[in-house]
Amino acid sequence: MDVVNECAALLSNYEVLNLLEDIQAGRSGYKTPTLQQQNLATICYETAKYLEKTPCKTQDSKVIEHFVKQLQPFNLTKAEKLQLLNHRPTTAVEIQLLVEESEERLTEEQTESLLRIIAESLPLSEDSDSEPMDQADS
Repeated sequence: MDVVNECAALLSNYEVLNLLEDIQAGRSGYKTPTLQQQNLATICYETAKYLEKTPCKTQDSKVIEHFVKQLQPFNLTKAEKLQLLNHRPTTAVEIQLLVEESEERLTEEQTESLLRIIAESLPLSEDSDSEPMDQADS
């Protein structure tokens, strides 16, 4: 994966995780952080560690493309699609939090259809029993 224009688009958690893994492994022309860049190395490690506990760990580009195509009838913005992809909501309340003015833009049937598409299209993470934000780092 090459970064063509740093400010051109929003990145999904899947893309960020792949980029961090490339940086850590020194692939694709990225240099691994040196000892002088210890803070950068820590940030890369901690971010990758967090993202590995989220649904993005089990996603791939084909899953994401299929998911985005299924969202076309809902007239969602790019940012809303990205939020749905990154957060993988499981309830109507979560949809309301991620989609702006969802009460006016989506009917109950559309919300249920959206939840069904998310459940069918996006794989769960291996440790989906616990939410990553609820885990305390010691």
